[in-house]
Amino acid sequence: MTAAPNPSLSAALSKDAWDVDRIRADFPILARTVANGKPLVYLDNAATSQKPQAVIDATTEYYTRHNANVHRGVHTLSQEATAIYEGTRDRFARFINARESRELVYTRGATEGINLVASAWARANLKPGDEVLLTEMEHHSNIVPWQLACEVTGATVRVLPVDDAGVLCMEQLDEFLGERTRIVSVVHVSNALGTVNPIRELAARAHAVGALMCVDGAQALQHITVDVQDLGCDFYAFAGHKMFGPTGIGVLYGRAEHLSSMPPYQGGGDMIRSVSFEGTTFNEIPQRFEAGTPNVAGVAGLGAAVDYLTALDADAMHAYEQGLLDHATTRLSEIPGLRIYGTAPGKSAMVSFVLEDIHPHDIGTILDQMGVAIRTGHHCTQPLMDRYGIAATARASMSFYNTTAEIDALVDGLGKVVEMFA
Repeated sequence: MTAAPNPSLSAALSKDAWDVDRIRADFPILARTVANGKPLVYLDNAATSQKPQAVIDATTEYYTRHNANVHRGVHTLSQEATAIYEGTRDRFARFINARESRELVYTRGATEGINLVASAWARANLKPGDEVLLTEMEHHSNIVPWQLACEVTGATVRVLPVDDAGVLCMEQLDEFLGERTRIVSVVHVSNALGTVNPIRELAARAHAVGALMCVDGAQALQHITVDVQDLGCDFYAFAGHKMFGPTGIGVLYGRAEHLSSMPPYQGGGDMIRSVSFEGTTFNEIPQRFEAGTPNVAGVAGLGAAVDYLTALDADAMHAYEQGLLDHATTRLSEIPGLRIYGTAPGKSAMVSFVLEDIHPHDIGTILDQMGVAIRTGHHCTQPLMDRYGIAATARASMSFYNTTAEIDALVDGLGKVVEMFA
């Protein structure tokens, strides 16, 4: 039994045109008011995306009609839950063009996916003298797990720098990538700069020296098409809540040959074949890495998110978001004393900036009183902030349901912030 795609997708998903008003109607939270009765202007999509009604319905439907534990159950609810669980895995595999669905491991999010690789693969394969190559723009979730792995194995972390525009210094790659490199782990889309990194080239260069390629894809799938076979990566970590799905669910893609050779990440139920006090034999992939009762409701919502994104015209979505980015960049550049960080060509739809002599937290607090939600802080990229000599930025991150009017509201709000601190 295979779970069918959720049929309740809005007519707004027509491939004929990009009707943002009809798209917005799919996201109930966008209609609410917040501080001071102001309409919500949600520009914090890089932290988490909002959820379409189809995702909310799928999660509710699971709990109201199918709630049961998956696998091995012979009763109707268990079989239905298992169909949802494995059916979503099949749909996700097609969505990212994995060779087979067993190459997808359910996790709590991209962070756990990277930790799984840094624990199960790295600790089994790294040794003193080996090197792990990261970049200067990595999220803490793609730094700390590798530091922990290196502490245990004696390997070392090396860091490829970025330039002033937020672009990787690819001309220096040969200085950092060599016979000691065992794995390269790089963010696909920077959560602090919006830079889209050349994963295909990095993977090819890594493989040329015998290294593997791991990708932090938390910021990618909601903006660009991801084809893991075309990219040539060995591991790719996804986060459901950033691609319009529920929180607490994610997927790790790993080539079957690598996953099959890795020891378990956690022990417990469902990841075993047999257990005795004398020893345990482990399950095949992907169940080997899915110990315990999984987040089946989250998987149900993730499946609906995949259906929603599949129904969109990806080219039209990308063009629309790029239009939002161009509009935001132009308008924000008109504000005296505002500096944008991250100006890479082809960047994703986000703008990180500072206002002269005004702390980003003050900016975010004042904007909130106007109904505008942005993110402020170091964005879990403290080494990147250090590289630019700043403590924090304000970040406006956009999605296909945002509008130019909302960007104008942000700019108007920033104008009032400047007036208050003048």
